Amino acid sequence: MRIARIAHKDQTRLALEQTGTWHILTQTDLASIAAGELPRIDPTAGPLIEPQFLAPYPGGTIFGIGLNYVDTIKDMGFPTPETPYLFPKLSSSVIGPGESIVVDKHVTNEVDWEGELAVIIGKTARNVAEDDALEYVYGYTAANDISARDVQRADPQWLRGKGLDTFCPLGPVIVTADEIPNPQNLRVRTWVNGEIVQDGNTKDMLFDVKALIAYLSRHFTLQPGDVVLTGTPSGCGGFMTPPRFLSPEMKPQSTLNESDA
Repeated sequence: MRIARIAHKDQTRLALEQTGTWHILTQTDLASIAAGELPRIDPTAGPLIEPQFLAPYPGGTIFGIGLNYVDTIKDMGFPTPETPYLFPKLSSSVIGPGESIVVDKHVTNEVDWEGELAVIIGKTARNVAEDDALEYVYGYTAANDISARDVQRADPQWLRGKGLDTFCPLGPVIVTADEIPNPQNLRVRTWVNGEIVQDGNTKDMLFDVKALIAYLSRHFTLQPGDVVLTGTPSGCGGFMTPPRFLSPEMKPQSTLNESDA
């Protein structure tokens, strides 16, 4: 099942895809659907011809995971973490597909891309075991953990470098967990102006999705609608030779696909 938030008649609505066509739902609360409420198609609304997708984000906590791919750790020159490296992304950082990443040149001149898998939590989770962790996942979407590298270097923690306004593009849709029984075999790719710059696979994560949920739930209560950004594969611009950073004419786009590998 594929769920999306869309703009429709000056309102934010939820939509469901059926056989290639999107339909408006009666519900307006994505978190309640993530928690198990069955989606219901609005019988008074017809099928959508060209849906305008918004970020599939119901407003929960966004947990970022850093240094979670072996090749990325080598690129960045950091030591391999023994436990997941956590940082927050703020709600004001979320934007939807096609929206602009806004860069304040008084704050940063080194804005980088990080395409990755985002996990949408579906049930309240506290102290869950790894073997049970995927039962708490509602679905998955694509994310871009936009990062200000110069700000990251300047601070001992990553709040500013990761949490600036518009620095978390999400979407366009949530694919429910029943369609992705194994999240550790997804191809993660990022293009910038049509050039592929990242091409990785979630099987190369240092800590897989189950381990991340178990670890997070040991320290925090996860709620329906919370989002976990699971880290990025190799290919970030800031660690290329020479480094490459986003500029106004550049458009990053990330996708997820099940891998044949």
